[in-house]
Parts: sequence; structure tokens; C-alpha cells
Amino acid sequence: MRYRKLSSSGDYTFGNGLLDFYQDSPEAIGQAVQTALLFWQGEWFLNIDEGTPYMTQILGKRSKDEADRAIRNRVLSVTGVTDIASYASVLDPDSRKMAVTDLTINTVYGPTTVQIVNYVNF
Repeated sequence: MRYRKLSSSGDYTFGNGLLDFYQDSPEAIGQAVQTALLFWQGEWFLNIDEGTPYMTQILGKRSKDEADRAIRNRVLSVTGVTDIASYASVLDPDSRKMAVTDLTINTVYGPTTVQIVNYVNF
């Protein structure tokens, strides 16, 4: 698997040849998981079924367990992910925000920790 690296601001990196890519590494799949979680279902006009089901399974009057299940299923749907080694999330009912605080996955290339950079408002 070859996956273009993202910069710290979330943009594709360019100008460094092959150094701009992850190649057959746990980091490639970790970044694929990260971008999959940032991609909302219905956002891509060519396939509105693709994406994380925030509107239908996570946001609104849903329990933390339902939201966790949807996020875990999305992670497991990414090519190269074999299982989730550790997962933790926090729900703040006062601000109605949920954050994935720990996500370590096992991949076909080995384990990696996924950096989750966003909070989801319920």
C-alpha cells in the first residue's frame, strides 16, 4: 500500500519525491484510518454511501455505545486493518462533544496508533 503523507495542517505533501509517501507500513494504514474518520458519509457525490455515518449513526440522540460501535466499524472497514488493539472515547454531556482519546490498530504491516484530531458535536 502506498499512501501520500499529510502535512501537520492536513494537506498533501509534495516536492520530496518518494519521501512524500508511506509505503507498505503501519503508518500508511493509520493515516488511511485517520482520513476515513474525517470523511463524512454523503460527502462524495460519486458514492454517497461511502464515509463515516456521523449523521445516521453517531450524531443526535444516540448513545455513546452506538457512536463507539459506528466508529469502530468504520475503522475496521479500512483496507489493511486487521483489528483494533485499543480504543477509548470520552463524551462530555455538558458540551455535547465526543472525542476518541485512544485508537491503536493492528494492520497487515504491524501495529500503529492513530492520531485523532477532531471532536464530534452531538
